[in-house]
Amino acid sequence: MVSSKTDVKTSNGAETDPTADPVRWRILFVLLVTIFMTLVGVSIVNVALPSIRLGLDASQSDLQWVLSGYALTFGVVLVAAGRAGDIMGRGGLFLIGVSIFTASSVAAGLAPNAEWLNAARFAQGIGSGLLNPQGLGMIQHYFRGDARGRAFGYFGTTVGFSVAIGPVLGGFLIELGGPELGWRLTFLVNVPIGVTAIVLGLLWFPRPLIVRLPRTGSGLRSLDPVGAVLLGLAVLAVLFPFVEGSGRAITWVLLPFGFVMLWLWVKWEQRYVRLGFSPMVDLKIFSTHSYTNGITIMTLYFMGITSVWVLVALYVQEGGGKTALQSGFFGIPAALLSAYAAYWAGSRVLAMGRKLVIGGLLLALFGLGLSIFVVILHEAGHISIWWLMASLSFIGLAQGVVISPNQTLTLADVPLDYAGSSGAIMQTGQRIGTAVGIAVITAAVFSTLAVTSWRTAMVVGFALIAVVVVLALLVSFRDLRQRD
Repeated sequence: MVSSKTDVKTSNGAETDPTADPVRWRILFVLLVTIFMTLVGVSIVNVALPSIRLGLDASQSDLQWVLSGYALTFGVVLVAAGRAGDIMGRGGLFLIGVSIFTASSVAAGLAPNAEWLNAARFAQGIGSGLLNPQGLGMIQHYFRGDARGRAFGYFGTTVGFSVAIGPVLGGFLIELGGPELGWRLTFLVNVPIGVTAIVLGLLWFPRPLIVRLPRTGSGLRSLDPVGAVLLGLAVLAVLFPFVEGSGRAITWVLLPFGFVMLWLWVKWEQRYVRLGFSPMVDLKIFSTHSYTNGITIMTLYFMGITSVWVLVALYVQEGGGKTALQSGFFGIPAALLSAYAAYWAGSRVLAMGRKLVIGGLLLALFGLGLSIFVVILHEAGHISIWWLMASLSFIGLAQGVVISPNQTLTLADVPLDYAGSSGAIMQTGQRIGTAVGIAVITAAVFSTLAVTSWRTAMVVGFALIAVVVVLALLVSFRDLRQRD
């Protein structure tokens, strides 16, 4: 893979513009196939947890770590992997990440016990953490202007389809394979997709497809290993209390430790620049309003909206008596509308800018209010619980209009030399926002449910989500004013 910092060279040594190379659409296809695989893999696991408990005689702690192990390793390696791709070549690291994810999917599908499965999930998180920032960096490298907006629109469409298909596919595979084989198929289904992505990457990625290993001296220093360790420890310490889920007070001691590590990381990065070295992250990008505002919006959005689907799954199964497969159908209209909205918004983001994101956040608030109305009417016996499919559709539209355009606007002014690490910071914000939101909002819902009804608990949950979305909306208005 050629360096992401330079143009592609032709056989006669002349440089060509990578954004004019038609092969970029093939590269985008490989990226989207892989993103599809990783997202389907995550949503399928949520559906498969009851079958895993029966098939492996897993404890509640084991099941928690099936989810948490992946989330932790994914979040910890993101930024370091993004910086490594900036320096060592994104294409080669991307394929290494795909290979790790695919191989660990085989290991998970063949797991003889819960410990083996959790080790495989840790490895899956590493593979996904390696490949995701390379994908964002390669989109930034190969696409500019309207084409970049369309590329991120296709990215959002892929996210929407994968979210729609994942739970239903998981339910189908579990029904097909039964309690022992079904959950294994939910991991093994990643294998043909991963192999396809590896083969197409080897065929279509520009040559030389190599990972340039830095040697001692300036090459190794450009990876900033000390900065990578400090930031990794900070992310681990912040994420762990929220994803561990046991409620043990000892885990919350890690939170202040994480903030201390983050402060040390910032000081180290500043010192690294003064010494004349290339830092892990160019801290100057945080002075770019579009970047800092975009990360804040994305973190707040994921802190709120991702909890919607957790609450809906709990409500329709435990409160409405639906099966796991039936609960998967509740999100299909929303996911398909999200896929279309992402494509539609991707081609209009440069013309409409932050107003597009503001419109999406307003749609999300409308969908949340309508969902509260549906829950109240259903609990009063006036309408069917299936009306949630209609109210959640507005949240699906919002997702397509918010996420992909916000990615385009956030990364628009980021230097290409830091494309991978900058995109990874944005993804880290998403992971932290998701972990914090799910932990806090579900805790509030369960606490309410302990003393009252599902109706009140769901109203509390959706109202808390709306508060977070309003905060994202206020940041969006601030960004709009700063652009004027």
